[in-house]
Amino acid sequence: MAEQQIHHRTATVRGHEIFYREAGPADAPVLLLLHGFPTSSYMFRDLIPRLADSYRVIAPDHLGFGHSAAPSAKEFDYAFAELAALTAEFTDAIGLDRFALYIQDYGAPIGLRLALDHPERITAIVTQNGNAYEEGLGADAWAPVLALIADRNPQTEAPVRAISSLEGIRWQYETGVPAEYRSLLNPDAWHHDAALMAREGQGDVQLDLIADYGSNFALYPAFQEYFRTSGVPLLAVWGAGDEVFVPAGAEAFRRDLPDAEIHLLPTGHFALETHAPAIAALIDDFLGRKVLEVSTR
Repeated sequence: MAEQQIHHRTATVRGHEIFYREAGPADAPVLLLLHGFPTSSYMFRDLIPRLADSYRVIAPDHLGFGHSAAPSAKEFDYAFAELAALTAEFTDAIGLDRFALYIQDYGAPIGLRLALDHPERITAIVTQNGNAYEEGLGADAWAPVLALIADRNPQTEAPVRAISSLEGIRWQYETGVPAEYRSLLNPDAWHHDAALMAREGQGDVQLDLIADYGSNFALYPAFQEYFRTSGVPLLAVWGAGDEVFVPAGAEAFRRDLPDAEIHLLPTGHFALETHAPAIAALIDDFLGRKVLEVSTR
């Protein structure tokens, strides 16, 4: 098949420009890629070309991230419910009615909220270190966030602000990556993220979102009920060395989805940085069986 070019587009949602990357045939099954913190659709730069022959691949930047609009925390209520609602409106704006989800980090509660509200739209889920279970929370990494959620004040905000620094972001990329894969890590990735996180007002935006993360914990039972009642096909491709969302979170999906396909990879939180070819192959095989074959029956 001919190589698919990646297009860089914007859609207007509630007056805000949402940037997205798109590749693949317009009539192919859709895979919607939802990124995590502190990155953007840039994290999918090596994955999109590997899937675009068979799928229409779409990767938006959440509001406040990447190249999307970034209104201040005074102008927009940065909460996960709002980001999920914006994502639903974004899919309407570009004409998506059925799609598979790729969810990672923040993209998990955003995508799963979308699935709760519109289960009929979701054909399959690929979760890459995208958590939905309490046992998936790494104790040390989450300690400062839980303290902020419990009592937001200048003392609890300080260590959380550090997560958005260059050093804090680099830690997320490097931690849990074995020595033999370290040379695959491209420092452009964390410098790119850090530059965007350093924009004026971003500190308050990120604090508001992180302080709201407890609202996602409250929805974990609803997410799990959705898995049980829908039986949605699910593939977990998980960096086994991730200290933010630990491997127990991947294994937990089988509790509610016995047929979930789970692969623990020897890497960290941003698994695509070292294992994009392997993850693309797993996704291609999984969606080929769960989406493409079903759509042609």
